[in-house]
Amino acid sequence: MISLAGRDIQHAWGKFVFTGIGLGLLIGVTLSMAGIYRGMVEDAKVLLDNSGADLWVVQQDTLGPYAESSSVYDDVYRGIRSMEGIARAANVTYLTMQVRRGDTDVRAMVVGVVPWGPGEPGQPGYLVAGRPITRNHYEAVADLATGFAIGDRIRIRRNRYTVVGLTRRMVSSGGDPMVFIPLKDAREAQFLKDNDAIVAQRRRTAANPAFNRPAVPDLLDAVIASQTTNAFVNAVLVQLEPYRDPEAVAQAISRWKRLQVYTRAEMEEILVGKLIATSARQIAMFLVILAIVSAAIIAFIIYTLTMGKIREIAVLKLIGTRNRTIAAMIVQQAVGLGAIGFVVGKIAATFWAPVFPKYVLLMPGDAVRGFAAVVVICVLASAVAIRVALKVDPAEAIGG
Repeated sequence: MISLAGRDIQHAWGKFVFTGIGLGLLIGVTLSMAGIYRGMVEDAKVLLDNSGADLWVVQQDTLGPYAESSSVYDDVYRGIRSMEGIARAANVTYLTMQVRRGDTDVRAMVVGVVPWGPGEPGQPGYLVAGRPITRNHYEAVADLATGFAIGDRIRIRRNRYTVVGLTRRMVSSGGDPMVFIPLKDAREAQFLKDNDAIVAQRRRTAANPAFNRPAVPDLLDAVIASQTTNAFVNAVLVQLEPYRDPEAVAQAISRWKRLQVYTRAEMEEILVGKLIATSARQIAMFLVILAIVSAAIIAFIIYTLTMGKIREIAVLKLIGTRNRTIAAMIVQQAVGLGAIGFVVGKIAATFWAPVFPKYVLLMPGDAVRGFAAVVVICVLASAVAIRVALKVDPAEAIGG
């Protein structure tokens, strides 16, 4: 069977190849969009893996600590640790903010952890450089994606911290790198007010007639003290003993502590099904739009290439070539163009994926499905060109 694609490559290879490259860049963008979604899901799973927790204990009726704010008393972990089936329990705080180094700042998730707690839930799993946090104040472990180095001085709220360790792939569900600091400092950064706000609140409290009564002389001091201290954390991360049923332990904690408890499966559903659901739908819309645009471009290209070979098609019809054969040649040309475009797109997506600010995960399964989609789109897009080709009058081969 005569190959229209082979003829184009032989006689007008530049036009055919550059057309395939242009189409390939569009396909590369499509594959990258799918990779961005996969990267978001992977970041959510990495966040849960890095926490080292089997259960998340948070404020009742909230989706904390990642999807919503959550506050629980900092002494709750002691009672949880003493319950049956619990191996470890540790307080943790999470705060997404700008972390400043010199004149620049980095968007990061600041995590408050207990110093001297390697292996405890919430701690960075491993370090690629430096050492863990060993002091209760002013030390930090940062992810490499922050761009920080050992010995850097960074600022979080009013305090400055020295980076003593570096880790890798410790990110939030949104892809922001993590910075670990001592729990006491993290609680201060998250819950305490600035100095001016504290002074203003003290003035308001002192001016309140209710606090000037002789019967309550110590109440004012108690209120002022409560404004300069806090007794809350965002969550308690729990590790279970081997072979313990997470559901049963979660129900026990919820029953006795009157708190919300999530298992790994439930927390993953919150992150993937709720936290990044809107972003996933947006990416899905982009994929649909890109697929429609790709189909339109392929249809136009195949139509143009077919119109340029009207006389050759007329000659084929004149010598008795069946319509089915002519249609197959046009489909072959479209699929060949799509194959070139897919190869170019896959190579381009692989090379530019690491440049993206967010993690892009290109999975082989997505590539296979993407190639199948390209073939289907090419076949459908060639329908217009086939219809034109089948209407060609064989007399045009003589009259040209």
